[in-house]
Amino acid sequence: MGVLYYGANASAIHIDDRALAHIKVVIISKLRRDESFSVSWRHPDEREGGRSTIWIHPAIPLRFEFDEADAPTLNREWLEELAVSANALGGIQLVEEHIRTPEKR
Repeated sequence: MGVLYYGANASAIHIDDRALAHIKVVIISKLRRDESFSVSWRHPDEREGGRSTIWIHPAIPLRFEFDEADAPTLNREWLEELAVSANALGGIQLVEEHIRTPEKR
C-alpha cells in the first residue's frame, strides 16, 4: 500500500501502489502545466464506506511513497481514463483498473 502525503501537515492518504503510480503520472502532468484540480476516491472496504476529495494545487507540498521498490508497468488505457477525468469538472476520479483479456474466437 502506497502513501500520498499532501499538504503542510503531511496527511497520509493510503492508496494501492499500482493505483498511486498511475495517478502520480497524471498529477505530475497537470502540475507541470501549473493546473489545479481535485482528486476523489472511495474509501477502502475496511472503512465504513464513504469517499474523499482533495484539491491539488502546485503550491501545496506533495509526496508519493511506494511499498514496492520497482515501478509497475503502466496501463496506458487506465492513464488515459484518469487523464480525461482530470480535465473534467469533477477532477480525477480514482476508479478501478480495467484489464482487458484477449477475446476467444
